Amino acid sequence: MNTDELDTELTKTSSKGQIVIPVKIRRELKIEEGSLLAVTARDDMIVLKKISSKISAKDMKTLKLVEGAWKDLEKGKYRVRSKRDFFKELREW
Repeated sequence: MNTDELDTELTKTSSKGQIVIPVKIRRELKIEEGSLLAVTARDDMIVLKKISSKISAKDMKTLKLVEGAWKDLEKGKYRVRSKRDFFKELREW
């Protein structure tokens, strides 16, 4: 996936709280039926991360980084960065 050209897509929740991940995103991330996703949320933001069926050390590190980021946001700690720098760091995750 070329993260410099991400498109925003909209989806709705079902009566059961289910969401549909748009087909373009599913194809790019190779998300198939039964794929495992980690979910975390704070305030009005939800983050999904595709993970393997066994949580690897890398996936656990990413989840801990996300948790740390939530805490920093809650404390008002954040950095303004360019789109290029943001996507560079995102790709490193």
